[in-house]
Amino acid sequence: MANGHGGARPGAGRKKKALSEKIIDGNPGKAPLTKLQFGLKETDMHGEDMPPVSEYLKQVTKNSQQNLAPQIYEDTWRWLNERGCAIYVKKELIEQYALYMQRWIQCEEGINQYGLLAKHPTTQLPIASPYVNMGISFLKQANVLWLQIYQIVKDNCETPIGNSNPNDDLMERLLG
Repeated sequence: MANGHGGARPGAGRKKKALSEKIIDGNPGKAPLTKLQFGLKETDMHGEDMPPVSEYLKQVTKNSQQNLAPQIYEDTWRWLNERGCAIYVKKELIEQYALYMQRWIQCEEGINQYGLLAKHPTTQLPIASPYVNMGISFLKQANVLWLQIYQIVKDNCETPIGNSNPNDDLMERLLG
């Protein structure tokens, strides 16, 4: 239409089924399954080592008790590699996810150390700690990145993903 109303909207409609679910169900629609194909011969396949962690992920942030970004990066890469999807996810996407999760953890450390309230710099009245809003922002961005990674795995993994999710393991580690 001329005024921009109507028609298909992005994200509308039924979501795509995961490749592993289509394989388990026996491909009921009999449509050809779409898999990423790179034209590699069987003899060309070989194991890949994890790409090295970038230096900026190894640096400890000022006033931080620990830097978990390299560990988050390695755990996420291993999880992807176990499912055969490490080659489909860009290293930079995993690094960004690890960095935002580390920053969220640092905000949680700040909340634990200083509390949920702070003093306003001029009026000295109680205000919400700035760590709360920063933490929400970092966690939201980390979740967006994780959903991108998870969608790639869901669309390309031939075996069921199951409940093993490194994002859940990180939450348990933080709460423990």
